[in-house]
Amino acid sequence: MKKKPLLIAIGVLTLALGGFGIYQFGKSQGMAGMPMPESSSAAPAGGAPTGGLPQSVAEGEEATRRHVKSGLKAGDMDPVTGQKILYYHDPMVPGNKFDAPAKSPFMDMMLVPVYAGGEADEGKVTVSPRVQQNLGVRTAEVVEGTLSPQVSSVGSIAFNERDQVVVQARAIGYVERLHVRATLDPVRAGQPLAELYVPDWIAAQEEFLSVRRMQGTDLGVLVDGARQRMRQVGMSDALIRQVEETGKTQPRFTLTAPIGGVVVELMAREGMTVSSGATLFRINGLGTVWANAEVPESQAALLRAGAKVQAQSPAVPGTTFSGRVQAILPEVNQATRTLKARMELSNPGGRLAPGMFVSMNFMDTRPEKALLVPSEAVIQTGKRTVVMLAEDNGHFRPVEVRAGIETGGQTEIKQGLQAGQRVVSSSQFLIDSEASLRGLEARLNDVPAKKAEIEGPRNDGEGKVVAIGRDTMTIAHDAIPSLKWKAMTMDFKLPPKGLPRGMTEGDRISFTFVESKDGPPALVWVTLLASKPAPAAAASTASASGSGK
Repeated sequence: MKKKPLLIAIGVLTLALGGFGIYQFGKSQGMAGMPMPESSSAAPAGGAPTGGLPQSVAEGEEATRRHVKSGLKAGDMDPVTGQKILYYHDPMVPGNKFDAPAKSPFMDMMLVPVYAGGEADEGKVTVSPRVQQNLGVRTAEVVEGTLSPQVSSVGSIAFNERDQVVVQARAIGYVERLHVRATLDPVRAGQPLAELYVPDWIAAQEEFLSVRRMQGTDLGVLVDGARQRMRQVGMSDALIRQVEETGKTQPRFTLTAPIGGVVVELMAREGMTVSSGATLFRINGLGTVWANAEVPESQAALLRAGAKVQAQSPAVPGTTFSGRVQAILPEVNQATRTLKARMELSNPGGRLAPGMFVSMNFMDTRPEKALLVPSEAVIQTGKRTVVMLAEDNGHFRPVEVRAGIETGGQTEIKQGLQAGQRVVSSSQFLIDSEASLRGLEARLNDVPAKKAEIEGPRNDGEGKVVAIGRDTMTIAHDAIPSLKWKAMTMDFKLPPKGLPRGMTEGDRISFTFVESKDGPPALVWVTLLASKPAPAAAASTASASGSGK
C-alpha cells in the first residue's frame, strides 16, 4: 500500500516530462517552418550592423518599445538617433515591412526599426576590426600621380628608310668609270661615285661660249638664255660655273654621294649607256636605324609615339642605344597576336647593322596626372570592373570604376574614385561576394513591393495544403475573420518568393494573401506550422458524419 503513492508520483512526473518533450518538439517544428534568412543577411561579418539596422536585435526591440510609448511610426524622425524611420520588420522574416511599431506576427519578439541609410547602402558590408585582422584586410589610398609604363620587347635592326637618297643620271650618256663597284660599300658625303660622258651637253655649252664671245651691247639676255638651256639639259650649277670659268666645254662630269652611308643598290656598270632619269645608286645613311619590335596586342595601349626606348644588342655588348618610338604600325600578326612598333635609334659609329637582334625597354613618363590604385585592388568580373571602397567604422561597399592602363603594379582609374579615398587591396574578393549577396537579398526583399498583383490590404489565415500546382496552390483554409469568409477550399496564386522548402500536400500552413480583382487571391508569403489537431468545428462535423453512418 505504501508503494501506491510512489507509483502515482512517478507516473505524474513521466506524463509531465512527456508533455514538455512534445511541446518542445512542436515548437522546434514550427521554428523549422519559418523562412530563415541566409547567414549573410542575419548579421554582418563580425557581428556589426549593416546600413540603418540597430546594433543588435535587443537594442532594436528596445527602440521599438520606445517608439510605441512616443507614438512614433514609419516616416517620423527618431529623436534619440536623429535618423528617419523607414519601416519596421522582423529580422527573422526580413521580407515583410510594417509602418507602425508592434509585436512581430511571426516570432515572440518586437519588430525592429530600419532607419534611413539602410536601404541606400544595400550591398554595403561592415566588418569588425577583429575580423579584418583575421582576414588580413589591407587598404591603400587612391593617389594622384604620373604613370611610367614599362614594356620590354625584342626586335631586329633595319635601315632607316627616311634616311635614303637616290642618285640618277640627268641626261643620256655613258659610264666611263666607277668608283664604287659593290653594294653595301661604305661611302662618305661628297665621295665620287662614277664619271659619265654626256655628248648632248657639248652643243649647249658651245652655244653658251659663243654668245659669251660675241661683241655688242645688250647681250645679257642672250647669255642668260644660253645658261638656262644648259640647266635644261641636266647640267648642275657647279658644272655651269666651271664652263664659265674655264671657257672650255665639259662633256664629262662626276657623280658624288650626297650623304654618307652604304650603297644599298648599284645599277651602273662601266661602259653602259644610261638614259635620263635612270637610277644608278641608292644610298642609305647609318646615322640612325630602325628597330622593329613585336609587341603583344594586350600591351599595345602602353606604347605611344614619342616614348623613349633603350636598346641593347649582343653584337655590341655593354653599349646602350637610345631612341624613340616612331610609330605603332596598324597591322596585327594573326599568328602571334602582336603589333609591330617601329623605333628610331641613334647609331653612333654605325655599329648597329640591319638584321642585328636587339632587346628593348620602353620608358614613357606621361606628363598628365592620373588617379592610381594598386592593381591587386581591382576586381575584373568579366562584365564590369569593381573596387571595394573602405569607409569609416569598418564599412565597405563595392564601387564600379573605369580602369585605364596598368603598369608597375598600379592601375589608372579614369572614373569612379576620388583622390584620398581608400580601397581594399587584399581579401577584397571575400568582401565583394558578401556585398553581392547583400544586394541580391535587398532586391529579393523588394520584389513584393514591386509586384502589382500583391498590392492592397493583407489578410492572414491558416489552413491545410490540398494541392500544389505550377502557378497556384489549393488550400483548405479556416475562417478568415478580416474578410468574413467561412472555412472553405479554394485556389491561391503562389507567392513571389516561392514556397518553404519541403512543403508537401497535407501540411498545415499559416499564410498572408491579398485579394485580386481578376483571378484567385495572391499569396504574399507562406509558413509551415507544427502539426496540431484539426479545428473544433471540423472535428464535430467529422463526429456527426461518423454517427450518421
